[in-house]
Amino acid sequence: MEFEKIWQSVLGEMEVQVSRANFATWLKNSRLVDNRDGVFFIALPNNFAKEWVENKYHKNILGIVRTIDPSVKKIEFMVDGHLVGGIKKSPTKEIASKLENQIGLEFRVDPTTNLNPKYTLASFVVGPSNELSFAAAEAIVQEVGTKYNPFFIYGGVGLGKTHLLQGIGNEIVAHYGGKVRPRYVSSEKFTSDIVWAIRNKRMEDIKKKYRDVDVLIIDDIQFIGGKEKTEEEFFHTFNALYENNKQIIISSDRPPQSIPTLEERLRSRFEGGLITDVGYPEYEMRVAIIRKKLQEMNRALSDQVVDIIAKKVKKNVRELEGIVNKVVFYQDKKGVDVSDRIATEIVDSSIQNFSRHINDTQVIKAVAEFFSMEMIDLVGRSRKKEVVEPRQIAMYLLRDILGVSYPSIGEKFGRDHTTAIHSYEKVNREINKNASLNQKMILIKSLINKS
Repeated sequence: MEFEKIWQSVLGEMEVQVSRANFATWLKNSRLVDNRDGVFFIALPNNFAKEWVENKYHKNILGIVRTIDPSVKKIEFMVDGHLVGGIKKSPTKEIASKLENQIGLEFRVDPTTNLNPKYTLASFVVGPSNELSFAAAEAIVQEVGTKYNPFFIYGGVGLGKTHLLQGIGNEIVAHYGGKVRPRYVSSEKFTSDIVWAIRNKRMEDIKKKYRDVDVLIIDDIQFIGGKEKTEEEFFHTFNALYENNKQIIISSDRPPQSIPTLEERLRSRFEGGLITDVGYPEYEMRVAIIRKKLQEMNRALSDQVVDIIAKKVKKNVRELEGIVNKVVFYQDKKGVDVSDRIATEIVDSSIQNFSRHINDTQVIKAVAEFFSMEMIDLVGRSRKKEVVEPRQIAMYLLRDILGVSYPSIGEKFGRDHTTAIHSYEKVNREINKNASLNQKMILIKSLINKS
C-alpha cells in the first residue's frame, strides 16, 4: 500500500531526529490515511497526541514528506480517523481497514508485560559488537533469576539495546508461558508511576505492580539518576526482587560508574551482576542488518546499493533501517531499481539532514554533561588536567560532526587554530587504539543524538 510505504519512510527519518521515548510516545502509532490535492492527512490516537505532534514536529514532518513527494503542499492532523479543523469526513470502511492492517504485529504491545512482540531474539542480528550480550541473554532465558543477575547492558543510541531487552522478555513468555511473568518498563514510565503514586498516596499499588513479577526489565536506567524518590523506590524494589531470586535486567547508555548522578548503593548493586556493552556494528554486521530488514519488508536491493548503505551508515542501527526504508520507498515509487548514484544521494542527504539538526552548543553541552562539568569551564582558560581531555574531545567532535573550521573552533575556546588542529589529530589518532576513549566518544555522541 503506497500510504504505508510513504509513512514508514517518514517515520524512519523521524526516528533518527527525535529521542526513542518521544518517538514511541507521540509518533509510533501515527498513520497517513489520505492524500487529497497535495494535502497529507495524518491520524493520531487522541487530541493530546495531535496537539503535541502539531506543535512540536509539524515542520520536521512536512520537510521529510516534501523530500519524498515534492507535490505535497501541507499536512493536516486528525484524530482516530475523523478529520479535524473544520473538514468533515467519516472514516470509511476502506480507511478503517487500512489502519487496522497497518497496526499489525508491530504495535500490539501486551498491556500486562509492556512487551512488543516484534522484538525477538531470533530477529536480533548478532555480531562481534554484541555477541557477549546476546549469549548472556540466551543464558538468562534458560536460567531465569539464577544466572547473570542483575544483567546490565550499556551502549549508544540505536544499537539494539531495547530490541535485546524486549527479546529476552518475549523469549521468556514463549518459553515458560504464564509461569514466569516479565514486565518491561522505561525509566521515564517508572518515574512517572512513582510521581503519580506519591501524589495520590498509592505507593502500595506501585510496589505491588513492580515487585509482583518474576522478571523486571528497566530501559535507560540513567534517567532515574538524581531523582531521589524514584531511586529510593527502585533500590527497595531491586532488593525485594533480588532477595527472592527474581531476574533484573537493566539498560543504560553508559556503564554504572559513568552515571554521575546515580546513588552509590545502586551503582554497587548493578556492578554486582554481569555488565556487557553493545558497540557499533562492523561492516559485515551492518550488511546482515540491511538484509534482515529487506527480508522483513519482502523487498530487494542490489548488492552494490547494500554496500553503499553499509559503508556510509556506521554508527546507528535505527538510522540504518530508516535509510533502507527511504531507499526502498524511492524504488517502489519509481518502479525501477535504485542506481548506485541515487542510493548515494539518498544516503548522503539523510546524513546531512541529521547533521543540520545539531549545532556547536549542543556538542559542547553534551561533552560538559558527560564529564559532569560546566560549559563555562570547558570553553574557559583553565589548564587543569581534568579539563584537558574533555576540551580536546569537544574540539574533535565539532570538526568531526559539524565540519567546523579550525580557526572557528579555536575562537570558541579562546585559543589559536593550531590548538584545535592538535586536539583533533590527537583524538583521531587515539580513538581506534584506546578502548576507553572510544567508549566515551560513543556515549557522548549518544547524548548529542538525544539533544
